[in-house]
Amino acid sequence: MQRVDGIGGLFFRASDPDGLARWYSDHLGVDPPPASYDEASWQQKAGSTVFAAMPTDSPHFGSRLHSWAINFRVADLDAMVAQLRNAGIPVEVDPVTYPNGTFASLEDPEGHGIQLWQPSGADRSDMEKGG
Repeated sequence: MQRVDGIGGLFFRASDPDGLARWYSDHLGVDPPPASYDEASWQQKAGSTVFAAMPTDSPHFGSRLHSWAINFRVADLDAMVAQLRNAGIPVEVDPVTYPNGTFASLEDPEGHGIQLWQPSGADRSDMEKGG
């Protein structure tokens, strides 16, 4: 059976697409879409990705107006949280350390849910394990 290699894009509606692209670039390091086909798209590091359908009443998405949330892998959750808070962005750190890592939650300027994840255990990539 053929399998996909990974996620090639995430597309969503926004009231201010250019402003939101700048916010993701400035605060999370996600490059905006390239201006031409001669430029490369943002490259993510290899690692675990969870692809999960969730119940319509899941609190994972924040407001019921939002139908998606994204989880970004990070190498150093504490440093990322400090960076965001220093920029005046509220971040809630989950006090529990789970077998698969540590988490923090925030919202982008349009209220979309963002989860930050520092993987551990079986979900740590070979690169993070030092291999």
